[in-house]
Amino acid sequence: MYELRREYAGRLLECSSCGRHIRAGYLPNAPRPPVPGVDPAFDRDVFLLRERVLTIRSKYEVWAENGSPILYVERPTYPVRTLIAYVVALFTTLTVARWILGPFSEEGSALLVLVFPLIAFVFLVVSMSLRPKRHVTIYRDDSRRETLLRVLQDQRIAVLTRTYTVVVPSGQPLATLRKTYLHNVVRKRWYVETPAGEPLAMAIEDSIVLSLLRRVLGVFFGFLRTNFLLVRGADEAVFGEFNRKFTLFDRYVLDLSADPDRVFDRRVALALGVMLDTGERR
Repeated sequence: MYELRREYAGRLLECSSCGRHIRAGYLPNAPRPPVPGVDPAFDRDVFLLRERVLTIRSKYEVWAENGSPILYVERPTYPVRTLIAYVVALFTTLTVARWILGPFSEEGSALLVLVFPLIAFVFLVVSMSLRPKRHVTIYRDDSRRETLLRVLQDQRIAVLTRTYTVVVPSGQPLATLRKTYLHNVVRKRWYVETPAGEPLAMAIEDSIVLSLLRRVLGVFFGFLRTNFLLVRGADEAVFGEFNRKFTLFDRYVLDLSADPDRVFDRRVALALGVMLDTGERR
């Protein structure tokens, strides 16, 4: 038994006697005072998430570590409006293609190869501009009477970068979540910043090797499911994990035990966890 300073709690340490790696725990007789201004539902280190299946909206149930329900999350999909957006985008794209290729009917096939990127860009821009924004709302429970947090989609059209703003019910922003599509080609990552743009943390795929395997093999029957590490600072110190469990239905564990002093806002952490699933269409 060793006595360690508080900052070592949750870290994986090597025993100086036997050489085994053991995760440092917490004193059971040292209750933590509640974080001021934070709802007790968020004031914890471990969140369990389960996505409801066979629903039009993206819905998540959030439980405490002991399995008791604490929160409920929804993100609308707007299937009818999205379908209309795609139909209008397809009609617009065909009209533009006919207008460009019309004078060159004989060389149409060869010219189509050259203008295809432009045509695809038109379809992308029109469809994204007509689709509604999909905001995330975190409620007290599935009655949806009390809103505790929202994640607002900032742009309809996002070619290289997309951002979301985490806000409290009064509208005050807590943080910005940002992902860059080019980074997802090799290794998915999300950036967490203050409303002023200062970096707070980053969520990154757990392994570059597994990331590359997923690009080639996909999830491979669930064995290559995507997990994320939460890191911060110039040395990218790990302070949390977001793991997908291998079960029949999607189940996730957001574990922030490596941040015992709760420096990272748990409200932002949960918002990030939801976006790591629904924002990546896992």
